[in-house]
Amino acid sequence: MQSRYSINQMQKKVAIFGCAGQLGVELSREFRQRGYAVTGWERSHVDITSAPAVEEAITSVDPEIVVNAAAYNQVDVAENEPAAAFQVNGLAVRNVALACRQSGALLVHFSTDCVFDGAAQRPYTEDDTPHPLGNFIELMLRLAGEGKTIRVVQDHVASPTYAPALASRTADLVEKGARGVVHCGGGQPISWYDYAKLIFREAGLEPELKPTAEREYRTPARRPRYSALSNAKMESLGIEPMPPLDTAVRSYLQIRRRWRE
Repeated sequence: MQSRYSINQMQKKVAIFGCAGQLGVELSREFRQRGYAVTGWERSHVDITSAPAVEEAITSVDPEIVVNAAAYNQVDVAENEPAAAFQVNGLAVRNVALACRQSGALLVHFSTDCVFDGAAQRPYTEDDTPHPLGNFIELMLRLAGEGKTIRVVQDHVASPTYAPALASRTADLVEKGARGVVHCGGGQPISWYDYAKLIFREAGLEPELKPTAEREYRTPARRPRYSALSNAKMESLGIEPMPPLDTAVRSYLQIRRRWRE
């Protein structure tokens, strides 16, 4: 049987920063399955806030593609540690970008739906101007196991994204030569309360779940009320749509059960 991937693709090298994170693990697996030579670095291996360290790492591999899946994503903690967050999510990205420009590598970088303020009340496109305000499944399952009443905001809407599906679409976009900003969200706008209900339904759990609102549930970091993303651009490039959210949750729970066996 002839491989769906060309010889040229099989010879390409991919370097991944943040390879031990949830998305980094899926990206490493996806690119390896497609025949790429993958080199990954955890935070303990390469300090991406150090420009010389980043340059040395990329030069040592000389990859065609560099994927940055590293991020400071503890948004509430970041309110008290703004400098640390800026080092990783701002200056470190610059380090990677400059090293890629010097080596001629393609840079793939991931952002977040929180770059938008949620005022649009419709799925955001790549042309919308960012205006930021400042693992949900595992959290819900843990709270359900504690037997306490669970309160989840009903007035905040997002498009939760399944990491394996995001990794697969990322590789597809790279192979199609996509450039610029491309949204790849979960594809289904849903409130966090309804998302929690879906998770418990698929997990066969019936904890006491009650809706709450932003005014009753304050967090240190402000979050957009509506941050769903439009995947129209991605799909117009011929990329397969993201799977339905219930399918993604079901797949995650099946994998989770196998891990725990």
